[in-house]
Amino acid sequence: MRPESEDVRRRFAEEARADRPDLATLCLLVGAEADPALGEAGIDAAQTELDRLAGLLPFGVLGARAWAVALAELLGERCGFEGSPTEYQRLDSSLLPVVLRRRRGLPILLSVVWIEVARRAGAPVYGVALPGHFVVGFGDPGERVLADPFGGGRLLTGTDAELLVTGTTGEALVPAMLAPADPLDVVLRVLNNIRAWAAPRPERTDVSLWAVELSLLLPSHPARLRYDRAQLLVQRGEFRRGAAEMDEYARVVEAVEPSTAEAIRRKARAARAMLN
Repeated sequence: MRPESEDVRRRFAEEARADRPDLATLCLLVGAEADPALGEAGIDAAQTELDRLAGLLPFGVLGARAWAVALAELLGERCGFEGSPTEYQRLDSSLLPVVLRRRRGLPILLSVVWIEVARRAGAPVYGVALPGHFVVGFGDPGERVLADPFGGGRLLTGTDAELLVTGTTGEALVPAMLAPADPLDVVLRVLNNIRAWAAPRPERTDVSLWAVELSLLLPSHPARLRYDRAQLLVQRGEFRRGAAEMDEYARVVEAVEPSTAEAIRRKARAARAMLN
């Protein structure tokens, strides 16, 4: 691992375990892992841009709807932050430093921009992790106003939100889906999107691997990520390390899923056989 990556990961792990993890910092560190040339100067420049955008919001805004409208006018209309279907084919649509520069990105990254700009201005803002389409919310549950940064800040009615969910997943909208998203859950979802981008691109197992490894640094993550990492190591020709991690994961799951554990051990043996 290159030295700059070690520093990024150390800072990422420290921030993820802070009492109040900073969403912008974590997303910018993901960007630094993807692009070593970003460096400290690039991270500072991105934070400065978020501060600058927040300073452009009007003073004295009151009420959830007024905040949502103010953000839509600034970020959606004046600055041109929005999404398009082609963004799903780009890795940099998941990287906050690039999204700030291009003003294009996936719904969750555009929502991060909205959240961080609005938070700096004192708005009652939070992320809303709707299945299949991330949006932002303003105000408390009784006053809640939803906006879609991917759509340039379009305000969403309850029917709009329900259509977003059913249109992308086929699920019905339930109240729990509208709960404020935890920053660490947002970061994990960003990393999952990066892995989804890399998965059909076998030449980019490097991206899959660092996205998994950052996910493993979060204090709470799916245990299966350890197995995913082991598989990636084998894909990349690191058969001995991958097999060792498969065996370790098999020990973890054996108590509850003995048949799964044995299947994983078979894969570990197959990986070691590739060394011969």
